[in-house]
Amino acid sequence: MRIHRYGDVSVIRHDDVPLPAPSDGQVLIRVAATSFNPSEIGLRRGLLRSIFPLDLPYTLGGDVAGVVAEIGEDVSAFTVGDRVVGRLDGGAAAEYVTAEAKILVAAPTTIPLAHAAAMPIAGVTAWQAVFEHADIRPGQRVLVNGAGGVGRFAIQLAKYAGAHVIATAGPRSAEAVRRLGADRIVDYTTAPVADALDEPVDALLNFAAIDSSQVAELAPLVRPGGVLVSATLEVGQLAGPRLRAVRFVVRNDIDHLAALVKLVDAGAVSVGVEASRPLAELASVHRDAEAGRISGKTIIVPEGSPA
Repeated sequence: MRIHRYGDVSVIRHDDVPLPAPSDGQVLIRVAATSFNPSEIGLRRGLLRSIFPLDLPYTLGGDVAGVVAEIGEDVSAFTVGDRVVGRLDGGAAAEYVTAEAKILVAAPTTIPLAHAAAMPIAGVTAWQAVFEHADIRPGQRVLVNGAGGVGRFAIQLAKYAGAHVIATAGPRSAEAVRRLGADRIVDYTTAPVADALDEPVDALLNFAAIDSSQVAELAPLVRPGGVLVSATLEVGQLAGPRLRAVRFVVRNDIDHLAALVKLVDAGAVSVGVEASRPLAELASVHRDAEAGRISGKTIIVPEGSPA
């Protein structure tokens, strides 16, 4: 599924292209699934071209889970038939994709291979928010604002770190968020979050695509000396003597992904897949996301997937 120019969902095309061949250090992956990430809307519309310019035509799909179909020279970590998962710079919304072997890890063994495609971007974003930027510790009170794909991983990781977790969620997703271990659910659709908190939290993890005019409303939710971490809007302007505030962009880190895989296989973290859609429906997935009809993670499965 490729775009040949920036624009609305109509620019997404289902193309037939030659089967790629792995270069030195690469493997060819038969794709079990990729997953939809909201950032791809910005990529497709050209909103991120100053930061992530695309070489058009561009194949969508940053997450990949699949089976190694062929290996290039100088690859020793994997063999044909291995199940792998990783984050790519696009290309996974296809039946096959080549990838550098060094950015892949062994896929979890306890979940369907296609479901593992929900992990790399969302899961590693949550990992870095919880453990690197917020440095969550046992006993802390943590507010996860935005319990979508990233937020649902963050809830589980914060609970794993020993925190008391409060999560914002609408009526449609509240039960799913509760099952992930949130100690309390705040329905942001009925009242401001501040009205529902009995006291400020130690850490606020923001994954909601809130309006920039609402950023200042986040600071009072955090106690003096606490931390505000955002993976969406810039919050650095709120930093000061009473508050550490940081906005970050996730980086590709296979150590973090491998650690997440271990937690999944140990049963400490579940990979929630809200929906599975055929590869040919990717444009419809983008359309649904722009209309606010997607919550949680949606995986995109090519015809003949090895999952």
